[in-house]
Amino acid sequence: MALIEELADALSAEAIKAIDATGDDDFHEKVAKVIGTSSTTLEEAFLTAMRLRLADRRARQFIEAELARAAPRA
Repeated sequence: MALIEELADALSAEAIKAIDATGDDDFHEKVAKVIGTSSTTLEEAFLTAMRLRLADRRARQFIEAELARAAPRA
């Protein structure tokens, strides 16, 4: 169902913003618990979206670090 994925993606984007603003790396787990009290289906979709966003973030940070390390020294 596309609605679940849309909702989960939107919630994960907001959770990432909250993590950045608060520094609470476990914030998304708290959100997942709140979601899970009403819909385990949405909870799972949210956690999947969070894993994807966090993995993307880590991969981009790794790539940037490697490129910075490989850049010729001026």
